[in-house]
Amino acid sequence: MDRLVNTVRPYAWGSTTAIPELLGVRPTGEPQAEMWMGAHPGAPSLVDRGAGPVALSEAIAADPEGELGAAAVRLFGPRLPFLLKVLAAAAPLSLQVHPDLAQAKEGFADEEERGVPADAPHRNYKDANHKPELICALTPFDGLCGFRDPNETAELLAALEVDSLKPYVDILHAHPESHALREVLTAVLTADPEAMAETVRLAAAAAERLGALDGPYAPAYAAYASIARHYPGDPGVIAAMLLNFVTLQPGEALYLGASVPHAYLEGLGVEIMSNSDNVLRCGLTPKHVDVPELLRVVRFESAAPAVLRPEADPSGEEVYATPTDEFRLSRHVLADGAAPRPLRAAGPQILLCASGEVSLRGADGELPLTRGESAFVPAGEEVALTGAGTVFRATVAA
Repeated sequence: MDRLVNTVRPYAWGSTTAIPELLGVRPTGEPQAEMWMGAHPGAPSLVDRGAGPVALSEAIAADPEGELGAAAVRLFGPRLPFLLKVLAAAAPLSLQVHPDLAQAKEGFADEEERGVPADAPHRNYKDANHKPELICALTPFDGLCGFRDPNETAELLAALEVDSLKPYVDILHAHPESHALREVLTAVLTADPEAMAETVRLAAAAAERLGALDGPYAPAYAAYASIARHYPGDPGVIAAMLLNFVTLQPGEALYLGASVPHAYLEGLGVEIMSNSDNVLRCGLTPKHVDVPELLRVVRFESAAPAVLRPEADPSGEEVYATPTDEFRLSRHVLADGAAPRPLRAAGPQILLCASGEVSLRGADGELPLTRGESAFVPAGEEVALTGAGTVFRATVAA
């Protein structure tokens, strides 16, 4: 087992205080958005096995089956198939969707064949993999997830009393769900920029007013008004109004599968995803928005956010069940004096201490972890968890 030294990414939307508080260090005054734990080539964690720090990705490349297990290598190739993060949002992230596996393979092959440079700003597909993900709240966590029922969205938009939104209201009332959602999203993202900026300004002002009143949509209006303050004039503000607003309480989670539009707005959480960079953006970003490709990937159907709560097994491990094979996230909450918890897995594990003080005991000794610290456990290595605290455990599901 190895203690991980992790990189914190300073994206502009990040909180200046949440990750430093988790790690028990002084804030720098700069945004600290994501702490990455894993072997992603963009910012691999470091391990030290006696010869100085090396990237976890290099350690895995030197012995894939020893580090990951034969089954994981056979299914996912000689790389860690998941990336674990602590995500700290103080401002909205981009509104986005991820392709399914077939779409990712097709899109990647197409861009490779057309010679689109890997670092081109208009490139959509960085790899041939899908990107399912799960976010678990450590604090109250706000987000947008999936399309709201079109009739409810029509009611929400109509209450804003903005003339330029009335055609969207009519479409949402008059057409079948899939057609209505597609037509409205297309219209929003292809509208004249100046006209749309004025629509956003008027809608944001109305949302600000309605968010301060009682009503079933008041929290959503307040969220949309906040989004507009961060992204004035962005058509993604109106696109966001088509989506469900949700607040996760600590310990609750959301699974984001392929083709579901979503955005994280504010809060601190533990995120796990497959090892992919494939993102198609809908707005709330200065980055490239490829509308035709986005419309090809989005699934135009409404669904209420399926908030996940962990289910405990007989050992006390609390599992967040998802349909993906690349990762499995669970939580151990240990009380002071509790018996050691064996952590057995045929695949690799990353363990993150989210609160308290714990230790990992293995054949080669003991590794203490305090709040914000993490460890990598190679495939098949038996360790036991002791102490008092909350530990998130990431491994493969297959």
